[in-house]
Amino acid sequence: MSTESIENAPKGDSGQSTETAAPPSNLVSSIESFVAAHGGSATVVLQPLGRAGVRMTLVGADGILGDRVAGNLRIAHAVVDSLDSVTLGDWDRELTSIVTPRKGHFAQMAGWVARQSRYPKARNGL
Repeated sequence: MSTESIENAPKGDSGQSTETAAPPSNLVSSIESFVAAHGGSATVVLQPLGRAGVRMTLVGADGILGDRVAGNLRIAHAVVDSLDSVTLGDWDRELTSIVTPRKGHFAQMAGWVARQSRYPKARNGL
C-alpha cells in the first residue's frame, strides 16, 4: 500500500491489516433487497463521510438511486465483495447517464424547503 493511502486512511486503520471484516448481515440483506427490486444488479460508489463512516450510493440497473452507510471503508469493501450482483464504480459519464431518481426524490433531498410556498431571502444576497 502506498504511503499516501496510508496517510489518508481513517485513524485506527493502518491500511496494512490482513484481517477481513465480516460484512454486517443487515447491511448485506438491505442491499440485496434493493438490487432485487431494481433490476438484479447495481453499481456502488463509495464516498467517505469522515467519522460517520462511508456512504454507499447504489445505482440499480434501472437507474434508481439508493444509499446505505457502512462503518468504515474496510466494511464497505467487504460488503461489495460479498455480493456478486454489485460492482464498484465511480461517478463517470456512463454511470451518471443512467441515473433516474424516483418520483419525489428531489423533494425528499430538499427537506423543509420543498414544502415551502414562499422561499426565504438568501442570507448571502444583498
